[in-house]
Amino acid sequence: AMSGHQTFLEPNGNETGGDLHLSNKNSGGVIYNIHKGKRIMILDGGMGTMIQERRLEEEHFRGEEFKDHTHSLKGNNDLLSITQSDVIYNIHKEYLLAGADIIETNTFSSTCIAQADYGLGHLVRERVSCKRYVAGAVGPTNKTLSVSPSVERPDFRNVSLSTEQVRGLLDGGADIIMVETIFDTANAKAALFAIDKLFEESYEPRPIFISGTIVDRSGRTLSGQTGEAFVISVSHAKPLCIGLNCAIGKCTTAHVLCYPNAGLPNTFGGYDETPELTASHLKDFATDGLVNLVGGCCGTTPAHIRAIAEKVKHCHPRVPPTDVFQDYMLLAGLEPFRIGPYTNFVNIGERCNVAGSRKFAKLIMSGNYEEALSIAKTQVEMGAQVLDINMDEGMLEGPAAMARFCCLISSEPDIARVPLCIDSSNFEVIKAGLKCCQGKCIVNSISLKEGEEEFLQRATTVRRYGAAVVVMAFDEEGYTETERKFVDICSRAYRLLVTQVGFDPNDIIFDPNILTIGTGMEEHSEYAINFIRATRLIKELLPGARISGGLSNLSFSFRGMEVIREAMHGAFLYHAIKDGMDMGIVNAGSLPVYDDIDKELLLMCENLIWNKDPEATEKLLLYAQSCAKGGKKVVQTDEWREGTVEERLEYGLIKGIDKYVVEDTEEARSQAELYPRPLHVIEGPLMNGMKVVGDLFGAGKMFLPQVIKSARVMKKAVAHLIPFMEKEREAMLLASGSVEEIDPYQGTIVLATVKGDVHDIGKNIVGVVLGCNNFRVIDLGVMIPCDRILREAIDCKADIIGLSGLITPSLDEMIYVAKEMERLGMKTPLLIGGATTSKTHTAVKIAPRYSCPVVHVLDASRSVVVCSQLLDENVKEEFFEETTEEYEDIRQDHYDSLKFLGTRVFEGYDLRRLVDYIDWKPFFDVWQLRGKYPNRGYPKIFKDKTVGTLIDYNEPVQVRRLIGYNVIMNLYR
Repeated sequence: AMSGHQTFLEPNGNETGGDLHLSNKNSGGVIYNIHKGKRIMILDGGMGTMIQERRLEEEHFRGEEFKDHTHSLKGNNDLLSITQSDVIYNIHKEYLLAGADIIETNTFSSTCIAQADYGLGHLVRERVSCKRYVAGAVGPTNKTLSVSPSVERPDFRNVSLSTEQVRGLLDGGADIIMVETIFDTANAKAALFAIDKLFEESYEPRPIFISGTIVDRSGRTLSGQTGEAFVISVSHAKPLCIGLNCAIGKCTTAHVLCYPNAGLPNTFGGYDETPELTASHLKDFATDGLVNLVGGCCGTTPAHIRAIAEKVKHCHPRVPPTDVFQDYMLLAGLEPFRIGPYTNFVNIGERCNVAGSRKFAKLIMSGNYEEALSIAKTQVEMGAQVLDINMDEGMLEGPAAMARFCCLISSEPDIARVPLCIDSSNFEVIKAGLKCCQGKCIVNSISLKEGEEEFLQRATTVRRYGAAVVVMAFDEEGYTETERKFVDICSRAYRLLVTQVGFDPNDIIFDPNILTIGTGMEEHSEYAINFIRATRLIKELLPGARISGGLSNLSFSFRGMEVIREAMHGAFLYHAIKDGMDMGIVNAGSLPVYDDIDKELLLMCENLIWNKDPEATEKLLLYAQSCAKGGKKVVQTDEWREGTVEERLEYGLIKGIDKYVVEDTEEARSQAELYPRPLHVIEGPLMNGMKVVGDLFGAGKMFLPQVIKSARVMKKAVAHLIPFMEKEREAMLLASGSVEEIDPYQGTIVLATVKGDVHDIGKNIVGVVLGCNNFRVIDLGVMIPCDRILREAIDCKADIIGLSGLITPSLDEMIYVAKEMERLGMKTPLLIGGATTSKTHTAVKIAPRYSCPVVHVLDASRSVVVCSQLLDENVKEEFFEETTEEYEDIRQDHYDSLKFLGTRVFEGYDLRRLVDYIDWKPFFDVWQLRGKYPNRGYPKIFKDKTVGTLIDYNEPVQVRRLIGYNVIMNLYR
């Protein structure tokens, strides 16, 4: 074994006939089985303490190879494999002769991170490539990913990991990769990620052993996880053996590894437990059928291993259970969370979402992450069992924001005890969050919208990080509205995840899309029904899969009316849970008990959800206007009919009353002194009414179905005026002798959801509202690439282009479209809309890319006013100038708020006044300045101070000190 022979040895030196069997069974990877009923196998003992017994000094660690090395090397035990190979060889040999079946490589600290302390990080791969070991040991490094090394900065991390150690072990012929002494699960997950990636890309898979460390009587790792949470967090690697202590055998289907210290260290750092005592403890575990592999760690010698082998040789190994948590989804924060057949509905707290909580967004955008933690804590206290984190905002650096907040969460045990849901439409943001999670979290989400290849790549990454995954039910054609298509998409994704990626079905969550109902549009009326039916079918057809959904989408039509929204959510969940909905993103603590919902309100909500009453939306609007806020019931009268025609038209538009709109429009048209042309009625009182509608909706005082009603009233008014406008146009053409074709529309608008985005409900509503206001709307659909958008706009001579997007990657695509329009010399105004868009993002990142009008449109109600102003020859120039000035102010405010980066020159200051207050010690320490300089008239701070050494310019090792010396001198010239 020591010369590179890659088989396991019996204590007598013969090769084993089957205690450990390795075989390639299928493309899913290597299956490793320790055959049941044979015997318990023996691991070697403590390498570090055996080395300590040799009493080696600095010169032994340096050897000939490193005798001139600049750093002290004493204590770098791994280096001894190079400088004192005989010592390491003999220790391994002693353990083999003592009865060890498996010996660990002397590579516990052979990482770039640990070796950097000795100035030897560049030797890592060379160090671990020796073909002489069996179990390649991967230690935890001396840094942590889950805990900040800075008390003042709990979000700070000072480490990233590479694959060099594992690559070297595999090059050296290691038969097993052993990730051991894990005090921080995030470190272990990083190692497991690297190992799996190497196995996929360039190496034959090897068995993996994992061993954690409990630090005190709390039964937790140093980073705070319980034993079971630790096991859940690393089980995605499918380890052959896993060890922490004997108790974990009850919660893992892997084989159990147990190799304790020789007791606790004494006051002098030694270990007093005798071989007999250590062996007797392990025999107890073996007799109880708890272990498959035993050995020793710190303080254990070949004598300990010999005693252990003798004690357990007649004990039967543990038989791992095959049905532990077979029907459970296992998640973990600091504590385990099991979702099984009898688990109640799981609340995923939604308020740590910059797109869903104004308070949270304000705190994050201002950099007040610590205060934002209070929102996370409140969500957990109010009952969130999983915590959703979303940083999708156009003006945020998403990956950095996600990483920072997740790192802060890990420093708060009250929050970190629950699993996280890393939520983003940008996969780079998801990866940033996954790197910061030591537990087993949920990723929300991936989908088939960009095809199978992209789907498989992302799914593989998620599995490699050990997370469960939410799959959105849309594909290359966008999202669907029918339960049958929902099921088809989910079945396809399920098959790919299970058969090609290797996902456990219990780690798959489908989101069949909870879409908005009560919009006033008939085509939206069965969205809730379709979700519930699809849920039932998916649970029947796809074993193990769970169902989730974003509940707030359902009631978006009633934004601002929380009583209505909460009642809708409570009623919807009551039925969806019975049909198989397992979890949902909700505002934890705000869900009402079904039986506590006002009966009148409950009936209206259920009629809306099940599409039983065509007037359900109207009734809810009346309820919202009267009862929901405690106001008096509104009594409908015709007193408003006594106002001016302008007041009547405005009132009718706001209230959605179409009974009198034709006669009022005609009355206005007949007032030729005020409105000489029919178009003036549209541009005057009708457009003024729509402006009020937009303002009220923006302030949360009107709801989406009311906006749709207002648009339809507007359509009726415009329809009355169109024949008069056509007649006027014909008369003008006849008078001019022109034969130009008459266009009855106010203008042509091309709408599209940009490439990479499948969401279009908001865009569709905009199209309806604009269509009702006499605009020709050409809706290209979803996932539309830039070239097609611009080609269609040119071909149909569009007056305006409207871009829509719900997810943050859409923002980058919108920037690209603006740049292309500028490159092509286009002059068409560009509208920007969608949930993740904002006026600030439009002003800072999109508008500067295009010299013609770029306008952010907050919602459908405002689109009419903006489009009308852009197409009105009398006001469009003024509107563009005002918008340009407003966006310039926004840009300036944004840049002023940023932290200053770069060079700033200050003049008129005498820096010599600061000299006596400068502490140079950190500077000297960094540059390794020692000794004294003669007093050459430099400032008094240098007198009698240790400031450097006289420079020997012929010695390369002095270059760094020379630089430091010159820096100091230049400071005082």
